[in-house]
Amino acid sequence: MSQKVRVRFAPSPTGPLHIGGVRTALFNYLFAKKHGGDFLLRIEDTDQNRYVEGAEAYIIEALNWLNIPYDEGPGKEKDCGPYRQSERKDLYKQYADALIESGNAYYAFDTAEKLDSHRKDHEEKGKTFIYNWHNRLKLKNSLTFSSEETQQKIANGEEYVIRFKSPEDETLYLNDIIRGGMQVETSVLDDKVLFKSDGMPTYHLANIVDDHLMEITHVIRGEEWLPSLALHILLYRAFGWHAPQFAHLPLILKPTGNGKLSKRDGDKMGFPVFPLQWKTAEGDEFSGYREDGYLPEAVVNMLAFLGWNPGTEQEIFSLQELVAAFELERVHKAGAKFDPEKTKWFQHQYLQEVDDARLSEEFKKFLIDRSISTALDVPLIVSLLKERATFVSDIWEEGSFFFEAPKTYDAKAVEKAFKPETPELLQKVVSLLNSSEDFSAENLSEKVKGWITSENIGFGKVMMPLRLALVGEMKGPEVFDILSILGKEESISRIEKAIDFIG
Repeated sequence: MSQKVRVRFAPSPTGPLHIGGVRTALFNYLFAKKHGGDFLLRIEDTDQNRYVEGAEAYIIEALNWLNIPYDEGPGKEKDCGPYRQSERKDLYKQYADALIESGNAYYAFDTAEKLDSHRKDHEEKGKTFIYNWHNRLKLKNSLTFSSEETQQKIANGEEYVIRFKSPEDETLYLNDIIRGGMQVETSVLDDKVLFKSDGMPTYHLANIVDDHLMEITHVIRGEEWLPSLALHILLYRAFGWHAPQFAHLPLILKPTGNGKLSKRDGDKMGFPVFPLQWKTAEGDEFSGYREDGYLPEAVVNMLAFLGWNPGTEQEIFSLQELVAAFELERVHKAGAKFDPEKTKWFQHQYLQEVDDARLSEEFKKFLIDRSISTALDVPLIVSLLKERATFVSDIWEEGSFFFEAPKTYDAKAVEKAFKPETPELLQKVVSLLNSSEDFSAENLSEKVKGWITSENIGFGKVMMPLRLALVGEMKGPEVFDILSILGKEESISRIEKAIDFIG
C-alpha cells in the first residue's frame, strides 16, 4: 500500500450508536492503525428530518470511552473539513451538475404521485416498477425534453430531482476484500436519485464526493450497503476518479441466530446493545455497556470477535494486540451471532486483570452511591472477592456482609449448622477472639484450628456455624480473613447475636 491508508466511520446522528455501528468503527480503527493510517469521523446528517439532538456528542463520547478515538473529524479539523455533511451542502450541487454535463445524470420532473401510480399499475400486473433504461424515455425528464424545455421548467420553479443514468447493458465486475469477486448486470439497476428537490444530495452522491475529497483509500462498512456497491463504483467511474477498495462487514445477528440484532432486542433479552446509556426525548431509557459496569477493553475484545477471527486459539487481545493481528481478509462473510454470555466471559477475564487499587476506587464509588461509609480495608476485600466477580457490583453481591451485619440467617444453612451444642462452641470461639492481641487471619486460624484439633471436635461443627454467624449464609472467602477484616468488636458482636438466635 504505497498511498497512505485513510478510512472513515460515517454514522448518521439519528439516535444512539448501535453496537453494529461500534464494530464498524472498531474495524476501521484497527485497519487504520495496523497500516499507520488515519481514522476519520464524518457525520452524515443530510437527512435533517431524522436528526436527533445529542446523537453526535454520544457517538464521539462512545468512541473515546472505548479508546478508539478518531484522528480527524468534528473538533479535530484538518485539511478535509468540515466533517458534517450539513456544513458541506453547497459543495454537492456542482458535482451533480458535472454529471449532467458529462451525460451521466439527468433532470427528472416526475411528481411523487405520478411515480406512485406507475408503481401501483406495475404491482397490479405482477411486475416491479424500476426507473431505468427500459422506461426513462417514456417519463418526464431531460432525456425526453429539449434543453430549452428543461431550462424553462427549472426557471419556472418546477420541482425536479437529478437521477444517475445507469448503463443499459453491461456486466460490472466488482471486488470486495471480504467477499471476493462479484458480477452485476447494469440493466437491473435503477436510476437512483442523486440530488433532491430540497437542494440536498442523497446519501449516494454525498458519500462518494466526500470519500473522494477526504482521500479515503478503503471503505469498510456494513453489509447492508452491498446493494449500493455497483452504483458507487459507477459514480467513481462517471467522475473519472480512482475508487477506494471496499470491504462489507457481516451482519450482527440476534443470539437466536435468526435476524439482525435490533435496538429493541437488548432490553427484551436483558443485555445492552448500545455502548453508553441513552435517554430519549420521550423519556425512554436504553441501557449501555458503560453504565452496566462493563470495562471498555472487554467490549472492544468482544466486538472484535463478532465476525473476525485471528486464526489462532487466543481469545484475549489487548487493543495493541488486536491492531497487530487484524486483517480484513480474516473477516467472515456469514453473519455473526451475538452471545451475551460470551460478553460476560470477556468482562470476567478483564476484571481479573484490573489492579486492586483501580478496582477498589470503582468499588468505593459503588459504596458511596449506596451511602455506605466504611473504615474497613476495601482493597483487601476486593482482592478476596475479585475472582468470583464479573462486575464491580458482584463484589457487593459477594461481600455486602462485610458492610452490613446479617439480619437473618439462611434457613437451609440454619438447619445444617446450628445444633444444640453450637452456642457452647461459639462461646469458646468468642473467648479465643477476646484473648487475641494479634487479629491477623494467620494468627486467628492457628488459634481456632489448634483448639478444634486439641479438643478433637469436628471442624464442620465450629466452622459452619461460625461462617453463618458472620455472613448470614454459606458463602464468602476464608472465615479467618472475614474475622480479621471485620475486627474483634464486630466479629464478637455477630457471633453473640447468633448465639442469642439459637437460644
